[in-house]
Amino acid sequence: MARIAGINLPNEKKIKISLTYIFGIGRASAVDIAVKAGVDPEKKTGELSDKEVADIQTTVKEYVVEGDLRRSVRNDIQRLRSTGTYRGLRHRRGLPVRGQRSRTNARTRKGRRRSPGGRK
Repeated sequence: MARIAGINLPNEKKIKISLTYIFGIGRASAVDIAVKAGVDPEKKTGELSDKEVADIQTTVKEYVVEGDLRRSVRNDIQRLRSTGTYRGLRHRRGLPVRGQRSRTNARTRKGRRRSPGGRK
């Protein structure tokens, strides 16, 4: 099992899919990383040699991934909240941030419905 950026990648999946298990790497950037490292994106992760894994690791280090990216996103949201912007208020109240309607729907952000007097 290959370990890249602190994540164990699954052996039975293609490298272009298994790289997406790393936070901050999507399908397109996974293919780019494989090509830059000189590895066939269609190759399974379990078939990689130690040299190919090392090449992929050095290529992934050029990207902001995992802990650094999570920290950056959290700091960006905290900055919005502390400056009192509209987006920051939406984050603080747990409502949709990007202009979606919230009169109906938005259940994922708002949470389950709370009925005011109990259920009948």
